[in-house]
Amino acid sequence: MTGGLWSWEQAAAALPPILEGFRVTLVATVVGMVIAAVLGLVIALVRRSAGRWLTVPVGLFVELVRSTPLLVQLVFVYLMLPSVPALVIGCTVLGVHYATYLSEVYRAGIEAVPRGQWEAATALDLPRARVWRAVVLPQAVRNTLPGLGNYAISMFKETPYLFSISVVEMFTAAQQYGAATFDYTEALTMVGLIFLAVSYPTSLLVRRMENRLA
Repeated sequence: MTGGLWSWEQAAAALPPILEGFRVTLVATVVGMVIAAVLGLVIALVRRSAGRWLTVPVGLFVELVRSTPLLVQLVFVYLMLPSVPALVIGCTVLGVHYATYLSEVYRAGIEAVPRGQWEAATALDLPRARVWRAVVLPQAVRNTLPGLGNYAISMFKETPYLFSISVVEMFTAAQQYGAATFDYTEALTMVGLIFLAVSYPTSLLVRRMENRLA
């Protein structure tokens, strides 16, 4: 324990466990975002194309996920599946949670495709699967890239919730270091700076992407 407000020695000592936690944070974000991007597209297509026998239960599931906190979902699934590794549960719950929001982003992207292109594809008698694959989805995904980027940043900043299921991500690693040394200031400050160093440039990139697509 140091007597001053800040110690560079403590900051340097806290960095290795924090960087190991950052690796876990990055894995959870990347894997969770892949799940969210794929599942969100599936949900959007199902809710747009399938019959009521499927759209109704999918819609209810989406509303259930959106209406309950991510923290509650993590703990609930963790308790229901005690034999599954905590990081696997964390990535999956993050992915499913954000998929329900990305499905709306995809829906907006699909609806942004000009109506004339749908009509032209129909006039050319293109198979429905090819219309989606070659005409609609490429434009819809392009329109949704800024939204995907924003949600990726949000997911990255919500990974500290994984502490609730015993995953040692970056924030938890800093807390554990502080508990062992009674020096929380340096460790938590380093975590905040890493979050800022990753999130802020990414948000600028997303903003530039939005301006370019606009």
